[in-house]
Amino acid sequence: MKVRVIGAGLAGCEAAWQLAQRGFEVELCEMKPVKFSPAHRYEGFAELVCSNSLKSARVDSACGLLKEEMRKLGSIIVPTAEKTAVPAGGALAVNRQDFSDEMTHIISNHPKITVVREEITEFPEKNTVICTGPLTSDALAEKIYLKCGGRLSFYDAAAPIVTAESVDFSVAFYQSRYDKGGADYANCPMTREEFERFCNELVNSQTAPLHEFDKLDVYEGCMPVEVLAKRGIESVRYGCMKPVGLTDPRTGRRPYAAVQLRKENIEGTMFNLVGFQTNLKFGEQKRVFSLIPGLENAEFVRYGVMHRNSYICSRACLDKNYMLKGSENVFFGGQITGVEGYIESAVSGIIAGRALADRLSGKEPIKLPETTMSGALTAYVCGWENESFTEFQPMGANMGILPPLERNIRDKREKYAALAERALKDLDKAIAAADG
Repeated sequence: MKVRVIGAGLAGCEAAWQLAQRGFEVELCEMKPVKFSPAHRYEGFAELVCSNSLKSARVDSACGLLKEEMRKLGSIIVPTAEKTAVPAGGALAVNRQDFSDEMTHIISNHPKITVVREEITEFPEKNTVICTGPLTSDALAEKIYLKCGGRLSFYDAAAPIVTAESVDFSVAFYQSRYDKGGADYANCPMTREEFERFCNELVNSQTAPLHEFDKLDVYEGCMPVEVLAKRGIESVRYGCMKPVGLTDPRTGRRPYAAVQLRKENIEGTMFNLVGFQTNLKFGEQKRVFSLIPGLENAEFVRYGVMHRNSYICSRACLDKNYMLKGSENVFFGGQITGVEGYIESAVSGIIAGRALADRLSGKEPIKLPETTMSGALTAYVCGWENESFTEFQPMGANMGILPPLERNIRDKREKYAALAERALKDLDKAIAAADG
């Protein structure tokens, strides 16, 4: 039987992989390079735009746990990310181009997947997973709007990238916070005077105009650094510029504030400014970010940008397997559902792809326990049918969405380890029941 997946991002690749691995003929529709969204530039699949990090690799963290669950569910994204990884302390970060190229090769060469490079403008009738992302083209977005009764819009912001050779390492130093993992981050330390001067320039700098929408509705997880600073400079000092866990080798003490730079590629020739998503004008980015000690002569290979990000009200529209209520097997996956983050998008594609395959095979889709990170995230996004829809916001993986343990554990690390152990045991049982 032939099925269709629209969009070859993280979720679309996972959905197509799940369906193809179960023997279905998959038509994977991707509009690049015929048409690019405002934020995408590369022709390959699974292009990472905002960051090259898939967050923590530790299984006792929310994102690390989710990646481990994805492995058990047959993910193709996770092993490919590990194959193309760059050093990032305790995080899983990738070389973006290598990752995209590898994903494109794997998906395009699957014998059950046919890639169609064209823009889809009509809403599908049946047997489809829509993974068009937060930058869904206008024509299809309008059809989705009509089918789903409305969608919300906000903006994502991407951080700038600088060359490593332009960083002054007589000031900047390598260290991961609390020395966890390798010394994979470069840190630019600031004194109080330097920090206050920087923040003053940041909050008074000029931002780029936003042409597509009148309202700027920014999700907390991708808050532009200048917007965060306007809430009060301590917001950035204990946000993206927190100095805790770092020691300036010049003084032997913790700096007053610090900007972390993360490797953008395995060679370490480029760095992105961690947490510095921004909508400043390009000239202002050069001027203001060059005030950061160590970046006075920084060469910017990419400036930060802001772009549209849209998602449907999944609680009103989707069931617990991401299927559009009342449809004939039309599913959604990825950030358009209201999941926030790379791996969260990917896992929704896994769930949607598996569910479509199961329904077409006459089986009940897997019932993900809410004690698992994948199950809890799905329940949050899709499962609260009787809750108010007016305050619905995107959600990423976090330990707070998991049900509490039966016994109280005060130590946070021990508690998270116990939550992860419970999640993986419960997921094993659910997979065995679904496949048995």
